[in-house]
Amino acid sequence: MNDSEYMNLALLLARSTLGQTSPNPSVGAVLVKDGQLVGTGVHLKAGTPHAEVHAINEAGISAKGAIMYVTLEPCNHHGKTPPCADFIIKTGIRKVFVASLDPNPLVAGKGVEKLTRAGIEVEIGLCKKEAMQLNEKFFHFIQTNTPFVTIKAGISLDGKIAANSGDSKWITSPESRQDVHHLRHEHDAILVGNHTILQDNPLLTTRRPRGGKNPIRIVLDTNLKIPVSANVVQDRSATTIIFTGSQIDLNKKIELERLGVTIISQNRKAISLQEVLKKLGDLKLISVLVEGGSEIHASFIEENNYQQIITYIAPKIIGGKDAISFVGGIGPSLVKLGKQLHFTEIKQLGPDIKITAKPLHREENEECLPE
Repeated sequence: MNDSEYMNLALLLARSTLGQTSPNPSVGAVLVKDGQLVGTGVHLKAGTPHAEVHAINEAGISAKGAIMYVTLEPCNHHGKTPPCADFIIKTGIRKVFVASLDPNPLVAGKGVEKLTRAGIEVEIGLCKKEAMQLNEKFFHFIQTNTPFVTIKAGISLDGKIAANSGDSKWITSPESRQDVHHLRHEHDAILVGNHTILQDNPLLTTRRPRGGKNPIRIVLDTNLKIPVSANVVQDRSATTIIFTGSQIDLNKKIELERLGVTIISQNRKAISLQEVLKKLGDLKLISVLVEGGSEIHASFIEENNYQQIITYIAPKIIGGKDAISFVGGIGPSLVKLGKQLHFTEIKQLGPDIKITAKPLHREENEECLPE
């Protein structure tokens, strides 16, 4: 195996923990000595040993003089665990390949600097693109203190998420719906509007064949119209937070709080998405999956409060001008004023197609768009 293959193994280890390390990043590490794999490690959960520590402990005495491949810069500060950089130096590792530097101000190059000062050879950037993509949610959160927002929808070929009656079961295939549960597992929170609660009464939990993490449930409900009987209120398998405006029934607020629901009321009639995202950032939620209706989607998109959109497109035509589209709102008056995206992944799931798209930055617009 060559250097890239060893780093790809570390990345594979890190990917296996997506969704379970928050608010920490997913990190993998591999130790190699004399052309042999002597240790592997992965960070499993916040507050537990980091990937580098697991790899070194597995290698034992073979770690001395070995080469380490790690997907993220080793930490150099005391948190819930001791600094990994110090442990690497103490172990006698001779060289470290680092895929990506850590944007966390507590680290931000200081881990690499400490290793270099100790005489350890460090190479940065091997498989950097893959490492950045792996922890894009963490990087976004660290740089903005707001969660990485994924908008998700299951749609028909003509862009509908429901028939004109509001019926939406089921547009997409079982394969797509199962993939959505993987998405829920990988996000800290899931967000919907009150209309989704009233129409579908969902649980908003993760249901994977071998289990998974339930995201915190976020409901945007301006006037606190949610029924006390709603599944997200009665079900205790996940935390529920409801954001409201200033004009709500205080008795109902008290009743919902007695049932374990957290109510956060903004000092305004209409809910501000910016304030919602800021509060979720303060709660250390690094990622949010938006599974709202068309108006919720429109609000996030119009205000540019999203980092990626994932659509599951079924080979099905619903039709009808009154059927509900993926994105509501008024929309721009000119096509050229629409939001420009670029596809980052296209794959088939059963009969459906899953498309992941991200905003196209202005400089990319200038390079890629025809005149």
